[in-house]
Amino acid sequence: MVIKRKALGKGLSALITEELEKIDENSIVNIKLDLIVPNPMQPRKSVDDEKIDELARSIERHGVIQPIIVKKVEDHYQIIAGERRWKASRKAGLKEIPSIVRDIGNRSQEELALTENIQREDLNSIDEALAYRVIMERYDITQEEVSDIVGKSRVYVTNILRLLKLPLYVQQFIAEGALSTGHGKALIGLGEKEIKDITKQIMEKHLSVRETENLVKNLKERQKSGKKRVLKKMKEANIMHIEETLSEELGTKVDIQRSRKSGKIQLFFTDDDDLSRIINIISDKF
Repeated sequence: MVIKRKALGKGLSALITEELEKIDENSIVNIKLDLIVPNPMQPRKSVDDEKIDELARSIERHGVIQPIIVKKVEDHYQIIAGERRWKASRKAGLKEIPSIVRDIGNRSQEELALTENIQREDLNSIDEALAYRVIMERYDITQEEVSDIVGKSRVYVTNILRLLKLPLYVQQFIAEGALSTGHGKALIGLGEKEIKDITKQIMEKHLSVRETENLVKNLKERQKSGKKRVLKKMKEANIMHIEETLSEELGTKVDIQRSRKSGKIQLFFTDDDDLSRIINIISDKF
């Protein structure tokens, strides 16, 4: 029997080929569940108990189809990949679980655990982002290197990591499934008050991601328009002061029109004598 595993990323390709794709039935041993402990570096922080129960029922009926991967640590074994199967096996009442013992370094261990979990559809995006950040900080690697390890695009990794900029309560909602990843992405970049208000609306009105995106878009447009009005008022007050000063100096009406990068000054006169008077005042100033 040969257990196949899809290649997941350039950084893991050689390791996976060596550790997983060349496993035969003679490499599998049954290890007592009591001798196995979870991986403290497990990327998955939240586990759906209902899905563990479903897996446990499947194991009761069909057994453990795919062995877990462990490494020997003193007098026990630590899980590298397969913690869900281990938990479900315990719920199913098994005493032993088919396992593959591997002696690999901590980084390789984290890469295997990270990749094994990320490839599962039910891993929430917050756990995924936390896993990326941990492995980046621990081994001082870049987002691009992480993207190679997990077989995801650089843009994907960047966008997932941005979710960690959201308030903790929003991250918790995403981890629990109350908000989707799309909802979270729509909230990124807003102020604390705006995030709180829009999150409340999402929850109370059951807004879709598209509706949330439109809500955020309209909010940003209103904020941008408001800033322009304030800026315009500030400029007008300043310009009015200049107009008044020039008007007093020249003894005539002064109108200043200004755009973002340029503008013009208009001086008003009643007749040729008034024009000469204004010109003489300006000439005396320079």
